[in-house]
Amino acid sequence: MADPTTPALPAPDGATRLHLIFGDPVAQVKAPGGVSRAFAARGRNAVLLPAHVPAEALDAFLRGADAVRNLDGMVATVPHKFAAFRHCATATERARFLGSANVLRRNPDGTWHGDMTDGLGMVGGLRAAGFDPAGRRALLVGAGGAGSAIALALVEAGVSSLALHDADAARRDGLLRKLAEKGGGAEVRAGSPDPAGFDLVVNATPAGMGAEDAMPVMADRLEGRMFVADVVTAPEVTPLLGAARALGCGTQTGVGMFTAQVELIADFLLGA
Repeated sequence: MADPTTPALPAPDGATRLHLIFGDPVAQVKAPGGVSRAFAARGRNAVLLPAHVPAEALDAFLRGADAVRNLDGMVATVPHKFAAFRHCATATERARFLGSANVLRRNPDGTWHGDMTDGLGMVGGLRAAGFDPAGRRALLVGAGGAGSAIALALVEAGVSSLALHDADAARRDGLLRKLAEKGGGAEVRAGSPDPAGFDLVVNATPAGMGAEDAMPVMADRLEGRMFVADVVTAPEVTPLLGAARALGCGTQTGVGMFTAQVELIADFLLGA
């Protein structure tokens, strides 16, 4: 049954401005409804629609997107955020530092301008859930598109230390070098799947989307005083978050992270 408190979206027509969210997979994303409602709330005749694009077809998809004149913006999700940045002619300083983008809007000359909002969404969601990362010890699992953005945002939010774990050691070490060069007060170092001793544990990998996925961290080493966050949106309560809640940990879901950045995404796509 539809939620009577959720405003209905107007039906698209020939003048509707299109935005696409592309990923592989894409069925799990929550953005189409949330961002489309944010467009409607701003009085804009625009929608965000999902597009399932595998990696081997991404370049052809993006070339085709260039030619669609009523396509004003795009949102990139797993695993396309680094490739999306490479398609941008211009980008924010944050996206250039990370080398990835999750939002792209059309420049006046038809090229694309990119930004990366995942880190802002994670930190905003943590704060909305009552957890301030400033001065805390954080373990982050995943140095991909979302993970790199979250790492930067946690350092900028004032964590005292950040341990980074990724199955791809070269990718992990590359991000650690970038963060060290940027400077700041946080100690950044390589970590492991062991969460013992941390205040904040963040999963920024797809682990948990599949029923048979292994835990991204050693769940038996979690403690009730910790706060645990996840980027996965479906299922909303991943096995990691379920284990954390059973211990009494504070948690934030991937849906909470998305909710914290939906207004940022809508404003960026509309050029606000």
